[in-house]
Amino acid sequence: MNKGILITGAILGALAVVLGAFGAHGLKNLVDSEAVKTFETGVRYQMYHALLLLFVGGNTLLSNSTKTTIMYLVIAGVILFSGSIYGLSTNNLSGFDFRKIGFITPIGGALLIAAWGVLIYKFFQLRNV
Repeated sequence: MNKGILITGAILGALAVVLGAFGAHGLKNLVDSEAVKTFETGVRYQMYHALLLLFVGGNTLLSNSTKTTIMYLVIAGVILFSGSIYGLSTNNLSGFDFRKIGFITPIGGALLIAAWGVLIYKFFQLRNV
């Protein structure tokens, strides 16, 4: 499973770079500066969690089930948190009103916090490291 976690982290990281470049260059003429800053927040959190997955996937102190739990929490969290932020910040560019589903942003954030919570809990359980 480590390979899958590492690949997932690398994909999330690569997508964060692509989206960050799009936000910095492609969006500035399409949306206001506040929306670009909001978009960048989504990119930043996606990259943080891509790096978390790379750390988790390469870690030998955690069980595979713990790593898998963290991976799924991060994937769901990034999709809901960063994904909703991408939608909200580019709301005027699509026919869909992303404000209607803005309530999923804090759910995604809670999932990301839960991933960190699982990691903290499992680190407290370690013996004689």
